[in-house]
Amino acid sequence: MKHASILIVEDDQGIQDMLVYALEADGYTLYQAMTVKEAWQIIEEKAIDLVLLDWMLPDNSGIDLLHRIRKYHSALPVIMVTAKSEEEDRILGLDVGADDYITKPFSVRELKSRVLAVLRRTMPAEQPIQISGLFLDPVSQRVKIDEDTLDLTPTEFRLLHYFMGHPERVFSRSQLLDHVWGTQVYVEERTVDVHIRRLRKNLEPFGLQKLVQTVQGRGYRFSRQA
Repeated sequence: MKHASILIVEDDQGIQDMLVYALEADGYTLYQAMTVKEAWQIIEEKAIDLVLLDWMLPDNSGIDLLHRIRKYHSALPVIMVTAKSEEEDRILGLDVGADDYITKPFSVRELKSRVLAVLRRTMPAEQPIQISGLFLDPVSQRVKIDEDTLDLTPTEFRLLHYFMGHPERVFSRSQLLDHVWGTQVYVEERTVDVHIRRLRKNLEPFGLQKLVQTVQGRGYRFSRQA
């Protein structure tokens, strides 16, 4: 799970610093926000793999942000990290859609273990993935449809792998650039459109081009059904 991107939404600078220090040591890419507004902007612009979310924030409730995440980024995992320790608060957080719930004060070792557990459940692994007759093997870097092998470039393969590992989730062009091309590579956003067209062209002879869907005004989504 190294290189996963984690957004820390916490208005206590001391806790922010502690989490950054602990998680950076494990190789994660970290983003920080102290308000709901800042957090939402990062979620919309970056390809985030996990959100660590405080409940009480200066401009709004973390629960309100969680509601919005579930509406527009339903597959994005969220761990609530909050001082609210009452049973009804934990139940509310989980009912709204939190993947896990940790109360303050917390053990850094426990938090890191829970982060890793959630990421293991939600991020693409090195195991083969099969969706709608499309078979992708990350180890051999082969993609097959029945007995036919798709001839993909390395970038097309990474793009398809990322899509298949996050089905039904909408990604903006900038998010795809971050995760497929990397944050240190400077290319124009239209590069994503070019590779999407090429990927669809490779899938078209098999009637699977509609797996890669355009979401008007937002970006692209990989569907489980063509």
